[in-house]
This record gives sequence, structure tokens and C-alpha cells, in this order.
Amino acid sequence: MSGFQRQEHEVYVALGPRSYTIRIGRGLLGQATHHIRTACPNLSRAVVITDRNVEPLYAAPLAEQLRSAGIAASLLVVEPGETSKTIQVATWLWEQLLEQGADRKTLIIAVGGGMVGDLAGFVAATYARGIRLYQVPTSLLAQVDSSVGGKVGVDLPKAKNMVGAFWQPIGVLIDPVSLQTLPEREYISGLAEVVKYAMILDADFFDRLEQHVEALRQRDEEVLSWVIARCCRLKADVVQQDEREETGLRAILNYGHTFAHAFETLTGYSQLLHGEAVAMGMECAAWLAVQLGRLEPTAAARQRQLLSQLGLPIQPPLIDPERTLEIMRHDKKAIHGQLRLVLPDRIGHVDLVENVPAEQVRAVLQRKDQPKIPLQ
Repeated sequence: MSGFQRQEHEVYVALGPRSYTIRIGRGLLGQATHHIRTACPNLSRAVVITDRNVEPLYAAPLAEQLRSAGIAASLLVVEPGETSKTIQVATWLWEQLLEQGADRKTLIIAVGGGMVGDLAGFVAATYARGIRLYQVPTSLLAQVDSSVGGKVGVDLPKAKNMVGAFWQPIGVLIDPVSLQTLPEREYISGLAEVVKYAMILDADFFDRLEQHVEALRQRDEEVLSWVIARCCRLKADVVQQDEREETGLRAILNYGHTFAHAFETLTGYSQLLHGEAVAMGMECAAWLAVQLGRLEPTAAARQRQLLSQLGLPIQPPLIDPERTLEIMRHDKKAIHGQLRLVLPDRIGHVDLVENVPAEQVRAVLQRKDQPKIPLQ
């Protein structure tokens, strides 16, 4: 398609001694050992962590590829889904690493979606006080977002991602071919994070997404390669400036997530995929911004239309607003229980807004005062 000619991309994340390269391109999974060795010379032992769904498709073949290259490689498999992202599963993985004699020269390779990357990354960050990590994301959500930037962690029953660390990988390998085997619901879920990057950082990118809805729905690899690279570049630019979320800049990457994490928590991490919750959260955040006079209703309507055209749900679950607010007050961005939310003032730009009135959030959660503005 015009404007999307180049299918192989490299994105460099400049973080001094923690710098690394994200490689994106069709067929890279078949060359994984070469790229892993480039990032980790003299590698002799690796542990591949994956889930049961991804194991036969990509993780087991990668482990065999490593063994064929003379690298001792073992495979640790967890159950799929967010319910595996717990301290209990992390403990089992630590114990397995100990039994296998893993040490500080061992490389953890995360092969799978966002849950696997977060969990395996947390294990890598904490085992032996930190061992090397390489990310091989196979879901769209992980490829455009969670595999980049070094945030790793597990969930608590009452708070998502509350226990974790900043632990940068030594490299990221992204092969869009893996998206062809992704279940439709999970693929669509990942598109929410794509829209998020356009909303927070790049109005031109948002325009291009609107123009290529059908190609995205059809998983066009040419379009996807460029879209993934653009999201990775946008995230890398933010992470380079605020790696550990100390200045507030990196918080903009959480657009829609304060609502989303509350929805996921209150539905037991089992009813909503992360991207579905993020789409609902962005819908709430946009209309909250309209209520506060920050955002033109037509901009919120464009976001709603794009999310809907991509097949994402936008109406939040029917959850008690008071319970939702309680969870939101435990969000990592909150200070002394006061809500701080990432809200847009136009497509392509957001701010971290302090002291957001609870009554306005409550009204959005109850789906009141949301103007229904048709697009012209």
C-alpha cells in the first residue's frame, strides 16, 4: 500500500548502558538466534518463558533453534491469560530457574503476549538480583507497547501492575507474521494501544489510521510493520526522556489506563482483555475531557468512531462507580488518594491533570452527559 513500502525496521532505544535495538520484520523469527547472539555475545544458556498457547507455535521452535546453534535452552510454560501474572506463578518460575542452575549469565527470553513479557521480565529483574532479558512479543499489544520500555511486573488481587520493576531488555525481536495466528479478539484488543499512541503523540498518525481501517482489520503485514515501528518509535522517544517515570512525561503512556486498570481489577482480570479495557478507558477519558472543557466533542467523537470501526468495545462494564473510583484512587499516578488522569486537549496531545473532580468521573462512569456528536 502507498506510504508503507518498507517492511523491515529498526528502532533504537537510547538509554546509555541500557540501550537496545527493536528489530521489526517479516521472517525474523527464523533468524532469532542470530539476533539474540548479536545482542548477547558468547551466550551459552537461555530459558524461554512462554504460555501454553504460544509454546507450540513459536516458543518451542525458538528453543530448538537455540539448541541447534549450541546454546543450552530450556522451556518454562505457564497458563495463558492475565490470571497467570501473579506472585505465585513468579515464585514457581524462580524455583524452576533455581532447579535448572540458572545464574547471572543465563538469558531469559520472553516469547508471547503482554502477560508473558511482564511476568518473564519481572522474574528476570528479580532472580539473582537481575539477569538479562530478551523480548520476543507475539501479540499486537505486546509488539506495539508492553515489550518496549522496561516496565515489568505482576498483579495484586486489588491492583494491576502494582508490584514490579523497571528492567530493560537487551533486545526486542518483532515478526508481524506471528499476528496471523493470533485469535481475532486478541488481535483487535492490541489495536487499542495503537490508537492510544496516535491520540497522545501524533495527530498525523491518527489520520493515517482512519485511512487504513480495513487494512488493519485484515492484518495487512505491510501496514502492520509500519504501524508497529511507529508505535515503538513514539514509545522509545518518551522512555528515553523519562525512563523511570520521574518527571511525569512517561505517565502520558497511561492514557485511558486508570479507568482500564479499574475495570480489569473489578472484573477479576478474566472478563476483559487489556486492550478492550483500554479502549473503554480512552472513551471515558475523552468524554471526561469534554466535560471539563479541555477537548472538543468532535475530537472525542473521532476517537470513538475509530475505536468502533476497528472492532473495539467502548462502553464500560456495568460496575458500581464508587468501587471503580476506589480502585482508581489506588492507581500509581494518584497522590494521597487524589485522582490524576491523563486527558487529551486535542488529537495528538495529552496532559497529566491533577485533582480531577470525583463527581465528573462518576458521571462519565454512569454514562451521563456524554454528548452524542455525529461526525461530519
